[in-house]
Amino acid sequence: MIGTLALLFALAGFGSDSAPMIVTVSSARGEARLPVRTDASGAPVIAAPALLSALDGSARVADGWAEVSVARQAFRFLVGTPLYLFGNQLQALAGSASVSHDTLYLPFQFVAQVLPSFLGERYRYDWRRARLIDVTVASRAPAVRAPIPIADQRLPNGLRPGHIVTIDPGHGGVDPGNPGTFFPRGTREKDVTLQVGLLLRDELKRRGVGVTMTRSSDTLIALGDRGRFCTEACDLFVSLHVNSLARRPGYTDIRGFETYFLAEARTEDAARVAQMENEAVRFEGGTPDAASGVGLDFILKDLQLNEHLRESARAADLVQRNLKAVHVGDNRGVKQAGFMVLTTARRPAILVELGYSTNPEDGRFLTTYASQKAMAFSLADAVVEYLLEYERKTHSADSGASR
Repeated sequence: MIGTLALLFALAGFGSDSAPMIVTVSSARGEARLPVRTDASGAPVIAAPALLSALDGSARVADGWAEVSVARQAFRFLVGTPLYLFGNQLQALAGSASVSHDTLYLPFQFVAQVLPSFLGERYRYDWRRARLIDVTVASRAPAVRAPIPIADQRLPNGLRPGHIVTIDPGHGGVDPGNPGTFFPRGTREKDVTLQVGLLLRDELKRRGVGVTMTRSSDTLIALGDRGRFCTEACDLFVSLHVNSLARRPGYTDIRGFETYFLAEARTEDAARVAQMENEAVRFEGGTPDAASGVGLDFILKDLQLNEHLRESARAADLVQRNLKAVHVGDNRGVKQAGFMVLTTARRPAILVELGYSTNPEDGRFLTTYASQKAMAFSLADAVVEYLLEYERKTHSADSGASR
């Protein structure tokens, strides 16, 4: 019976083929764009932390049940089974609540049907625009306000206008990056980083953030020149790469994403990744040690001049936290190493290893358009969150100095 009901719901529009790639939630907290992914069974799901943050809700998982609270109403999902409880009534779903990498995922149907059905006085779902709307917010008449000074104007996401971020899609041109062991034939690291970089550019621009690209086509930019695209007007430098491993027993099992900031490497693996990425200098007609200003001595000396390590580390942490909600691989954490591409930014700078081309699951994920778009949205979320924090810090510092 449950299987029949689930099939009927899927046919009614809750299968993976009919689900959008992104759902927008409009609430008192503003607008949030949430990626829709598929779970192990192929059903569309949404990461609960991001969804409930947008809805000012909460969730708790215990004893095989996920208790979700929205608008002071409790929904209890039986994890791994297409069933939930609301008001002591057992209801069927097209998909199941699930937990992956410590993150709770809720069926897309919860957003598109369950909330509008049981909390219709509060929520409405717009199928055409893939948007969940808090009608109590939308119906409020706007208060008459005095004109806002230009210095205090805000974008819909809360940011002040004028931020600029530099996106650096790694490698390019004659430098293919790593060969992409489990990528489709003809696809290389440089192709994946460019595609994600362009999607990230478009998403940041949509959110009102200015973007400078180190490259927007298949061309080679010298490592020592990339960071210089992030001038004094730039708030953050983001370099995108794909990890890989040399052949060894079990090397195809390693997967996941990690984000680096510029400092001396603390682990052998961090040093390995930095050396791998720094070797791209050979495509510029030199070697890492012979090329002017890019040797190890230069890196270590430049570390003393970098004033933005704390901000870089915070940006890296936010990237890891946001990517975790959409990535199929392991969260390998924030790390530090001496990447040449970061040394000339002179601004907060991070390098994101999006996954391993030497792992079959990561390889498929990195080269699927829907996954690339989901990563771009998550990276944009992290960037905006970082910029909002940066604004609060600088505003507090300015307020303190003016006293």
